[in-house]
Amino acid sequence: MKNNKAIYITQTAVMLALLIGVQFITRSFGQFVTGSMVNLILLVSVFIIGIYGGVTIAVLSPILAFLAGIGPAFIQIIPFIAIGNALFVTVAWLISKNYIGKLSAKDITISTIGLIAASISKFLFLWLGLVTIALPLIPGIKEKQAAVIGAAYSWPQLITALIGSMLVMMIVPQLKKAIKHV
Repeated sequence: MKNNKAIYITQTAVMLALLIGVQFITRSFGQFVTGSMVNLILLVSVFIIGIYGGVTIAVLSPILAFLAGIGPAFIQIIPFIAIGNALFVTVAWLISKNYIGKLSAKDITISTIGLIAASISKFLFLWLGLVTIALPLIPGIKEKQAAVIGAAYSWPQLITALIGSMLVMMIVPQLKKAIKHV
């Protein structure tokens, strides 16, 4: 049991470090590249490590990104990003965990439905919760700043989540094969 716990902690730490590193490397490429890569890593984490590792990474990543100076500019929006990420990996896990990485038409269909549902869940939470409800109520954020944040946390979140989802459908089967052979 101790060995499994050590493996879990190590995998979680490695994926979290990878996620922060990818954000550093891709931040100059814009939201669609960075966001897609973040969503890919979140999904790979949940499908390879499991729900606890995936949610841990989902929640810690915006906090660490903020502390590293590569995350959101305002600390007040971090909880929304963390919850949106956690919702994303949880919905994906609940619907797709038994199907992702398998290559039958049924498995691919269910995985796709789960990943689309997860992407829509994250988008809706961020758009409704952050942009529509919370952002206007957060003190200290000017109108122009709110407009920029609102634009970043609306429809682009759906696009980047869907791109990350498409990529994970290609990557997880290969990762699962590689892990079996180790």
